[in-house]
Amino acid sequence: MELNSVKEWAGAGDGTGVLVAGAGPVGLALAVDLVRRGVPVQVIERSGTLFPGSRGKGLQPRTQEVFDDLGLLPAVLSAGGPYPRMLTWDGDRPGREWDLNEPMGPTPQAPYGGWMLPQWRTQELLYERLLELGGSVRFGTELTGLRQDADGVTVTVTGRAPSGPGGAPRTAELRTAYLVAADGGRSTVRGLLGTGMNGETVDPAPMLAADVRLTGRGPGTDRGNWHVWPQAEGGMLALCPLAGTDQFQLTARYADEDAVPDTSPDGVRRLLAARTPLRPDQVAEVTWASDFRARAALADRYRDGRVLLAGDAAHVHSPVGGQGLNTGVQDAYNLGWKLGLVLRHGAPDELLDSYETERRPIAADVLGLSTRLHRSARDGGGPERRGAETQQLGIGYRGGPLSRERRGAGDGVLCAGDRAPDAPVLAADGTPYRLFDAFRGPHFTLLAFGADAGDGTPVRPHGCTVPLRSFHVAGADEAVRVGAGAGEAVRAGGAGGGGAARWLRDAEGHAVAAYAERGLFLVRPDGYLGLATHDPADVTAYLADLCTTGRCAADLRGAERSADAHAPAVDGAPRPA
Repeated sequence: MELNSVKEWAGAGDGTGVLVAGAGPVGLALAVDLVRRGVPVQVIERSGTLFPGSRGKGLQPRTQEVFDDLGLLPAVLSAGGPYPRMLTWDGDRPGREWDLNEPMGPTPQAPYGGWMLPQWRTQELLYERLLELGGSVRFGTELTGLRQDADGVTVTVTGRAPSGPGGAPRTAELRTAYLVAADGGRSTVRGLLGTGMNGETVDPAPMLAADVRLTGRGPGTDRGNWHVWPQAEGGMLALCPLAGTDQFQLTARYADEDAVPDTSPDGVRRLLAARTPLRPDQVAEVTWASDFRARAALADRYRDGRVLLAGDAAHVHSPVGGQGLNTGVQDAYNLGWKLGLVLRHGAPDELLDSYETERRPIAADVLGLSTRLHRSARDGGGPERRGAETQQLGIGYRGGPLSRERRGAGDGVLCAGDRAPDAPVLAADGTPYRLFDAFRGPHFTLLAFGADAGDGTPVRPHGCTVPLRSFHVAGADEAVRVGAGAGEAVRAGGAGGGGAARWLRDAEGHAVAAYAERGLFLVRPDGYLGLATHDPADVTAYLADLCTTGRCAADLRGAERSADAHAPAVDGAPRPA
């Protein structure tokens, strides 16, 4: 195969942007975030198409908040649906009906509940959003080599170049400022780096998952329930109607650890007939099938120079609990704004160290959760009810390198590092508005509460171009400036500040209840509180640290050592110092 120049691969990049390996939910979510920030990005995908299976079908409330910000949520809500109630079967006799997830209706601070959407459909919507924003994916392109230096990464790819005669395989070298590996649990990039992936087998018994279309009537064909045969001969089997489709997701566990699952269409038909009252011919079509053994593993590091790992390339979960896809999307969301600041706004490269410092301990905790849920379901004969811990709304970065709490706040109080809650408010002209509306977009958001917060406009550090929107949240009885509506982004202009704050009215008191009666809250682009303070000078200092190589970089290195010493291991044991 001849080696082609980058010029022959249109859109490959000129070394100033980001190359994303893998067009799964994680890679696509990152690409969407980068494109809207104006960062050049190229996505390559080894397969010729998007992944066809339903595998990660549950979207947790926090992931829906991410999709809200990325402009994807209306399509997600339209395409999916709520979780059906579980129905236990003993042969053809129905048993107990119950909710898999504890009912947690929307609240002013957390507007979304659990939502079901097959992974293949989530990927389609992310891909459509990427195309809408002007991005693209190069399918049938495999990363086969890489080498990096102080200024970037040179990647070797093999694929079918448009210029190749008859679409013959070609190779090329692409140059990129940063490479992000979102290429799955068997990550080629991680292997090329030599980065270890340590963990454990969650369950030695094999499992099978398949997407099927059923015909006729019988136990398990009702789309109003998620059907499970926990005591079926040979092992548990479940049929879950996939919201927004005419398919069911079939999952089965094999009691025999030495069993070899047959993923052929006829094999899936035989399995269903052996464990349920349904006939083999009631499986009209098998659109996807896969077998696996549940494993939990965590990469030794998330960053190696200018290469970063995300999603399954960094952490592998049991599917029980619906944590893997959601954790990976939030990896992307954490990383995207940091790459944007480095590549577009002159932030120091050291800022990217905070990605591993913040996300790796989170993944270790989530791995422990999904492992516990899997083993509980295995030992109890079926899935157990899930609580708030699976919704990922409580995940945060308190005490992290980018979390600065300057008020001396105690437990039970919203602090720097916590997720920034939503709340219904009114614009100055009385138009209904939400804090999430203020957060939406690739900017920081400053919320100023109380008369002592001034006009909510900080003095900006000279030369800092970090995008910022400022809002003064007035109480129900506080005067609001006429004509000061919620609106356009305010960019840094110099030492004198970045423009006047917009005004919002907290007519029902939900914003004050979620935040505080007074104070300044700087919300990061990923929806977490970077700073909580009473002093506008702290806002200036925080932004200055992001825009320079000063104390921010030193803080990052110190926090990274602390996080590595105290982050929980996959099995919950402390890590060696």
